[in-house]
Amino acid sequence: MHKIAIIPARGGSKRIPRKNIKDFLCKPIIVYSIETALKSGLFDEVMVSTEDQEIADIAVKYGAKVPFFRSAETSGDFATTISVIREVVAQYREQLKKEFDLICCIYPAAPLIRVQHLAIGLDLLQNKNFDSVFPVVAFNYPIWRGVEITPEGITKMIWPEFQDTRSQDLKKVFHDAGQWYWLRNRVIYNFDSFQNTGSIVLSDLETQDIDNITDWKLAEIKYKLLQELQGLYKD
Repeated sequence: MHKIAIIPARGGSKRIPRKNIKDFLCKPIIVYSIETALKSGLFDEVMVSTEDQEIADIAVKYGAKVPFFRSAETSGDFATTISVIREVVAQYREQLKKEFDLICCIYPAAPLIRVQHLAIGLDLLQNKNFDSVFPVVAFNYPIWRGVEITPEGITKMIWPEFQDTRSQDLKKVFHDAGQWYWLRNRVIYNFDSFQNTGSIVLSDLETQDIDNITDWKLAEIKYKLLQELQGLYKD
């Protein structure tokens, strides 16, 4: 089965300017996604979808392909990941006469991704016949103890029935780790990410949303710690 890694990396970023190519521990953050995809040996093609020449140049320098540029329709603030994937698949089909059975969307600002996790995700997709697989991480605090603040300024529990329940007795809830998604080509035009979907569970140390500079610094700390634990990091 032919497999492609699609790394969607547009040039615009409001919260962290030029986020996708900002240096993360001395090299552009997108490079971690490119290098992990290439190192995995799982893909027939590793490509970056972008409308930005500088991003394209960096991607090619580190071994990814940029066979065509992203359209204006998929370069805006409200473009969805699935719309980018559909466009890339269509461009490969129409311009290069290439088809891919399995697709892995790898986000460009995900330096904590690991080869073994991509491989486990692929194994789940194929052997369990899922339509999609992605990594998840548990919420740090039980969401059932969540509170809300009303327009009048009153703070109250959203689920008061759990007020006296021990935290260890509350159901564990997970959220998307925001690193990568395996999916089958056959479902990209009627995609529902929570229908026939599998997941792998990552630890909090292995994940970090990067939406601001504080997140960025935390991701760098986690990366160094993971490398240190693996005996690989040298200061």
